[in-house]
Amino acid sequence: MNRMTKNYFQNREFSFTLKDDIYVRYQSFSTQSELEKEMQKMNPYKIDIGAVYSHRPNQHNTVKSGCFQALEKELVFDIDMTDYDDVRSCCSAADICPKCWPLMTIAIRILDRALREDFGFRHCLWVYSGRRGIHCWVCDEAARKLSVAARSAVAEYLSLVKGGEETVRKVVLTDPIHPFIRESLAVVEHYFTQYALLGQDILGSKEATDKVLGLVPEDVKKELLIEFKTEKNPERRWGRLTTMAQNKRTTVKKGHYFEKEIMLQYCYPRLDVNVSKGVNHLLKSPFSVHPKTGRISVPIDLRELDRFNPFEVPTISLICEELDLPKMAGEEEDQEDPKENDKEAGERRKIRDYKRTSLAKYVKLFDQFLEEMARSRKGELIKKSDLQKDF
Repeated sequence: MNRMTKNYFQNREFSFTLKDDIYVRYQSFSTQSELEKEMQKMNPYKIDIGAVYSHRPNQHNTVKSGCFQALEKELVFDIDMTDYDDVRSCCSAADICPKCWPLMTIAIRILDRALREDFGFRHCLWVYSGRRGIHCWVCDEAARKLSVAARSAVAEYLSLVKGGEETVRKVVLTDPIHPFIRESLAVVEHYFTQYALLGQDILGSKEATDKVLGLVPEDVKKELLIEFKTEKNPERRWGRLTTMAQNKRTTVKKGHYFEKEIMLQYCYPRLDVNVSKGVNHLLKSPFSVHPKTGRISVPIDLRELDRFNPFEVPTISLICEELDLPKMAGEEEDQEDPKENDKEAGERRKIRDYKRTSLAKYVKLFDQFLEEMARSRKGELIKKSDLQKDF
């Protein structure tokens, strides 16, 4: 374990995507300074972070076959808006807008609660991808050490929407409804009227309404089609559908949860399970710049989650403009320390510079996350040492 802690950074894989989609894997560095110099030299369009390996990744070709292995990595989740294209009417493919962004808010609310309360993880960092999605890094030691089988089990537990394009009914609920699904439904219910009924207008046009009615039993569908000829208000239409589902549950023994299935199919987070399963899977580094939008991949403050706006995230051009602005009075060079060498002074200036930009609040949020992890680790080490004293 000591060796792993000591070489954690040196044995971590980084990958660079260069101009013309040239992909360079198994990069590793001895120090932060070495990583910085390589980034300045290579000027990557994208930076991904991978696992911590048994040996230095940049020497993987020299290691005996079968000995080079991924030992640990954060448990990660990747949620991409394109996976919701069958249930959003405002945008498709890489496009996002304020009407569909609530899907990402719902995803964070559901998954963050489950990761903390159902699995007991504490250190979950949520990051905007810079374009059309979100990433989650679960950094607890227990999460980093999970096997592929355990990661798969967590991802499967959190997956509800199943089946490809040809599957019409992608969510199937059975009695009794699992507590995790009940908790998830509570989140969806909070957003459903505003997001789905009003924002996406899922019971507005004939085409949208037919799609929803394709998920209810045939006898209910026939009755609703008659009622919807005169009732055009989407909220009242939904009210009628839910009433019929509740009536079905009281008159038929077998559970009829079609209104809950519809809510989950339209709003529940759609995970890329393969990203979460693999220990050696790479994921884009926080604070990297998205090559297509120029937006920076910033951490999301869950205390401000409902107010997070992806279109207000700082871009690389904005940061450059802010750094080019003349310094305000009081921001001029701090008193130089005579004992400080040029390199140290340069480092201090670099640290100070980001505080003059729109990135400052996001770096502060990231620092707080790391400080909490450090406090937690210190607490665990003290606990272990006290236990050893007792024996």
